[in-house]
Amino acid sequence: MQRPTEFPSSLTHRDIAIVCVLVLLAIIVRLIPGPHIIDDAFITFRYARNIVDGIGFVYNSGEHVLGTTTPLYTLLLALVGWLGGSTNFPAIAQVINALADGINGVLLYWIARRLLEHPLPGIVVGLLWAVAPRSVAFAIGGMETGLYVALMLGAFVAWLEGYIVWAAAWTGLATLTRPDTLIWAGPLALAIIWQTWQRRSGRPLPARLPWRAGGVYLAVLLPWLVYGTLTFSNPLTRSMTAKVAAYIQPWYTALATFAVNYGVPFFEHETLGGAAALIGSLVYPVLAVIGGIVLVRKDWRALPLVIFPWLYAAVFAAVNIRMFNWYLVPPMAVFTLCVVAGLWSLAGRLAGSRWAPWVLGIVAAAWLVFSLRDWELHPDYGPDRPTPRMAWNEAETLQEQVGQMIAARAAQDAVIAAGDIGAIGWSSNLRILDTVGLISPEATPYYPVDASMLGSSGYAVAPDLIFDLRPDYISLLESYGENSLFIDPRFEQQYRLLAEYPIDVGHSSRLLVYERIE
Repeated sequence: MQRPTEFPSSLTHRDIAIVCVLVLLAIIVRLIPGPHIIDDAFITFRYARNIVDGIGFVYNSGEHVLGTTTPLYTLLLALVGWLGGSTNFPAIAQVINALADGINGVLLYWIARRLLEHPLPGIVVGLLWAVAPRSVAFAIGGMETGLYVALMLGAFVAWLEGYIVWAAAWTGLATLTRPDTLIWAGPLALAIIWQTWQRRSGRPLPARLPWRAGGVYLAVLLPWLVYGTLTFSNPLTRSMTAKVAAYIQPWYTALATFAVNYGVPFFEHETLGGAAALIGSLVYPVLAVIGGIVLVRKDWRALPLVIFPWLYAAVFAAVNIRMFNWYLVPPMAVFTLCVVAGLWSLAGRLAGSRWAPWVLGIVAAAWLVFSLRDWELHPDYGPDRPTPRMAWNEAETLQEQVGQMIAARAAQDAVIAAGDIGAIGWSSNLRILDTVGLISPEATPYYPVDASMLGSSGYAVAPDLIFDLRPDYISLLESYGENSLFIDPRFEQQYRLLAEYPIDVGHSSRLLVYERIE
């Protein structure tokens, strides 16, 4: 089934007004809290700063290791910083992400408006995205998720509109933003091939394939593939392989994470308690499936889009990588779209087309209230501005202070070993030994550790890594070494406690800083 002929190909005055409101709302909501940068974003910032400073695309000077998952976002930050003469990447990232999420609200509105042939579902999806705690938290957290979602939705909008070459271009850029783009790029490529094959059924085989789109996709990737191979020997990040090796968790952990989060897409548990997740885990997937079917029936080309949240969850669950909250932002954008489409369809069938807008409006108002419940008007730390609870970054703030403290007393060639390298690496600007291995490939052979060493966080520093490489300073959450490094008799002989800080993160009550005994 082709796209609805009833929907105009150009924006009406009402559409333009709606789009402007959604864009402004998304931007304002992301500028009000101020930057709340999370640890992984600081890793990307340090790469960008080194590019601007002429050191190169490296984390540690002279070490050509790709430890960031997002080359395109890193280069974009560096470009903006270079043009503006500033390396204030927390502020730069906040502006870029606010703009990207403004675009995302428009794209979500356009898809829903176009396929469901009514502006209200699009308004609902765009509005919910604009204030979504998860989306806002990682936009102000400095992560690349907003840009990634914009490129993904842009590719699907181009595909739905028949601009296959543009869809390929956006997909290529998305691949350079995050490697998990391949999860949705594969189905999209198959759909493009299928459509091209059908339209050119009378032509010989070579002419029945979308060579131009494939060429554009490869052309977008080629510069990075060449540069990444020559510079890092591999254009793919070490992040995923390092995390899989270092973090040990039960086989069902990633799957359970998706089940819980798909059950409370609007943070219903903040208002209704734990029972909301149980009920929602039954209701929302059903609504999303119904909505996906409705969208595909409107236009079969929506199929690669609507299966994305499920395929994404299946891949991450199969790999069982340790789940961080920003991993959930891309699928939740599409999941929300499908949930709204499902409710709209059910309301139309059960209450009639006259009452469907009322049903969707009332339920959407409740969803909006649930989402806003995760916001704090007066956070107990940081700037006194409305901020999502998910944007909590007190640990990063403390680790920045630790980095500054070590930098003030350490020699310029000192090495800091850390399990969370972002904030401490950004603020100290000293050489970092990453005990997880994201930017330190020499750490990976020491993992996995024996299960008896694992702390309550599911991760433990391998003692031999420290004793073999002998870093000058060590900064670790207590749980990272409680059953491994800190109980090894060699440790107290070689290191002394320099400082400890109370903290409540990562199953730890203390952040510990040690100095090597000369």
